[in-house]
Amino acid sequence: MRIVTGAETARQTLLRRAPLDEPALPPAVRETIRRVFGAELDAAAVVERILRDVRQDGDEAVLRYNEAIDGVPPSHPLEVAREEIANAHQAVDESLVEALSLAARRIRDFHERQMEHSLRSFQHNGLGQIVRPIQRVGLYIPGNKVIYPSTLLMMAVPARVAGVGELVMVTPARDDGTVAPLKLVAAGVAGVDRIFRAGGVQGIAAMAYGTETVPRVDKICGPGNIFVTLAKKKLFGEVGIDGIFGPSETLVVADAGADARLVAADLLAGAEHDELATAVLITDSRELADAVSRVVESQRSSMERAAVAETSLEARGGAVVAGSLAEALELASEFAAEHVCLHVRDIPAAVKAVRNAGCVFAGDLSVESIGDYTAGPSHVMPTGGSAAYASPLGVHDFLKASSIVQLDRETLEAVGPAAAEIARAEGLTGHARAVEARLRKEPQ
Repeated sequence: MRIVTGAETARQTLLRRAPLDEPALPPAVRETIRRVFGAELDAAAVVERILRDVRQDGDEAVLRYNEAIDGVPPSHPLEVAREEIANAHQAVDESLVEALSLAARRIRDFHERQMEHSLRSFQHNGLGQIVRPIQRVGLYIPGNKVIYPSTLLMMAVPARVAGVGELVMVTPARDDGTVAPLKLVAAGVAGVDRIFRAGGVQGIAAMAYGTETVPRVDKICGPGNIFVTLAKKKLFGEVGIDGIFGPSETLVVADAGADARLVAADLLAGAEHDELATAVLITDSRELADAVSRVVESQRSSMERAAVAETSLEARGGAVVAGSLAEALELASEFAAEHVCLHVRDIPAAVKAVRNAGCVFAGDLSVESIGDYTAGPSHVMPTGGSAAYASPLGVHDFLKASSIVQLDRETLEAVGPAAAEIARAEGLTGHARAVEARLRKEPQ
């Protein structure tokens, strides 16, 4: 595992953020594009084509792309029938259903508490706001080879707590036309109302524009590949978007007394997310960095996703030896990672020092992996340094506020003349006159 020394070296190497440009498409993907579109197109052009077609042709375009890209027979209706959802429970172990239910309860409990401290309606002296939940939210759930029911829970449960009126889910079907049972079971646990077979861009487009079958939503949530990410960017403004999420990031800040085995375990867990994941240790102890490196090297080849973890660690993993623990915490704050794991003695001081993070895992018992599943806060969190200004997904993402202005005569006369004067200074005569028409004495 690569080890670098000093803050400036770290900023130029392991902690340097390179822009995530559109990646080179794998040969199999390029071949699919040639087959489907009859031309060499980049990812952006593919997204443009699919969005245009779904907007124009609705269900027909969604079914066509489902078949052409995912191999789903068009004879299967877009909406998943209640019978298929009911049968899914027979294909999923009861112990896994119980685990999902426990996770859902923990997520619900946390977000109910968050709701108590979120946006509130109020009115005072004729001014106020009224807070309402978003009416209809669409959830995109990717994948068939790898399925993440936890992400579905982490989005749907907070939406339900916020009071969203209807939850719509789109997800790619398998080539036999069925949806993976684990997705259907998780959707039931989370309280999803309707489920549709639609993968990738056509699924995002169907929710954004609405089709004959898929209802138009007010906001779209959920991760995806480069095509889904580009579609969400393109549609921002036409429909609400939860965020643009990049590869997973894990920073471990540890002092000399940390357990090298536990630090290594957190780094390996972070690295196995995907090949582009970041997993970095920042410590004030060269001895700890060396010990962690030895554990990582001895364990990474035995992981089920060893190839993924090794690629991630070789490209974006390693350890930084800082001049002090204070410097280590400052580097963590600058990087603004999705996950920051603190393996230090003085936890309260370290938590206070980390200004920017999607989630802080305070203490070596607070393992990030539990945060991914059963701790309670949503694991949908800002990446790419956006933790410097953005927050994890929560009930606030599913609420919206409308301001209320209800003036009485006394307030109107107290603030109206100033409003009219500012309006005239801006050249907005109509604005000024609208105010003056309501004042007791109108200008001549």
